[in-house]
Amino acid sequence: MVVGRARGGVARAKSLTQEERNKIARRAAAARWQQELPQAVCGSPDRPIRIGEVEIQCYVLEDGTRVLSQAGFLEALGRHRKANVRKEGEEQLPAILQGKAIRPFIPDEVVEKSRPITFHTPSGSRASGYRAELLPLVCDIYLRANDAGALPHQQRPVARQAEILVRGLAHTGIIALVDEATGFQELRAKDALARILEAFVAKEIQAWVQTFPDDYYRHLFRLRGLDYPADSVRRPQYFGHLTNDFIYKRLAPGVLDELKKVTPRTEDGRPKHRYFQRLTSNLGYPKLREHLGSVVTLMKLSGDWKDFQAKLDRIHPRYDATLPMVIEFDDDDGKGL
Repeated sequence: MVVGRARGGVARAKSLTQEERNKIARRAAAARWQQELPQAVCGSPDRPIRIGEVEIQCYVLEDGTRVLSQAGFLEALGRHRKANVRKEGEEQLPAILQGKAIRPFIPDEVVEKSRPITFHTPSGSRASGYRAELLPLVCDIYLRANDAGALPHQQRPVARQAEILVRGLAHTGIIALVDEATGFQELRAKDALARILEAFVAKEIQAWVQTFPDDYYRHLFRLRGLDYPADSVRRPQYFGHLTNDFIYKRLAPGVLDELKKVTPRTEDGRPKHRYFQRLTSNLGYPKLREHLGSVVTLMKLSGDWKDFQAKLDRIHPRYDATLPMVIEFDDDDGKGL
């Protein structure tokens, strides 16, 4: 017996025309289709990779998989873009790897990688392709089969095309080509930086504990040519700038900028708490202590300020600079800038 909301659903279904029911079914199928297929985050038909005179559309999926369009893949090797994929025994091989002559030269790992991938392009359309790293592997297979004299006449043009592709394509170069063509290299860099900051910078303020050892300041005073005030915790204001440079700029990419961003300020612009209190306890803070120990060791091994800077730039270069920049403070009286 149909009751309640189910009865209402049945009644509504009976009141719909066949065209309306078909429309609802198409929407439901489209929703399932959208959910099941992976999404490309980079790639466009206007930005193909170029290998010699060959152009192939390429994409990067949300899980980082680099994909070459199926049509472009086949055409690059001299096959028709709509060549059919058929099962050979229990395997479903792409058209470019079908044929008894070529099968003995196909390793099992290539069979696994050769399965086509259906996905959504960034524009929302549906597309099919192969993993980018499959292209040089297929080229190798044809070249080895050709060298062995195993290819029938109709497959020899594929071997000639494979040789042309190999000349312009190194095995390790296909990923870089796809990333450059799709623009994923920029997205990858941003994502990598975001992961670093997430690992290093905590969302909550950590409890204060003494982190910078007395030796750090004692040798900083010595290298700056200043007397160390053993009975006072006051230090020149510019020591904060030096610490940012020696420690936080060299700890990990973008960490200092992120710490400045998440640390609240007082009315006069001073940080309300120490930067190290915003480092994660499992990675950021331990890395800080490790880095501090190394910097203090370099201080102890340095005879003067320039000697220390040279050692520091060589052992721990800044993440935000490619060339070392010497910080000079002439006629230092200990009062800072």
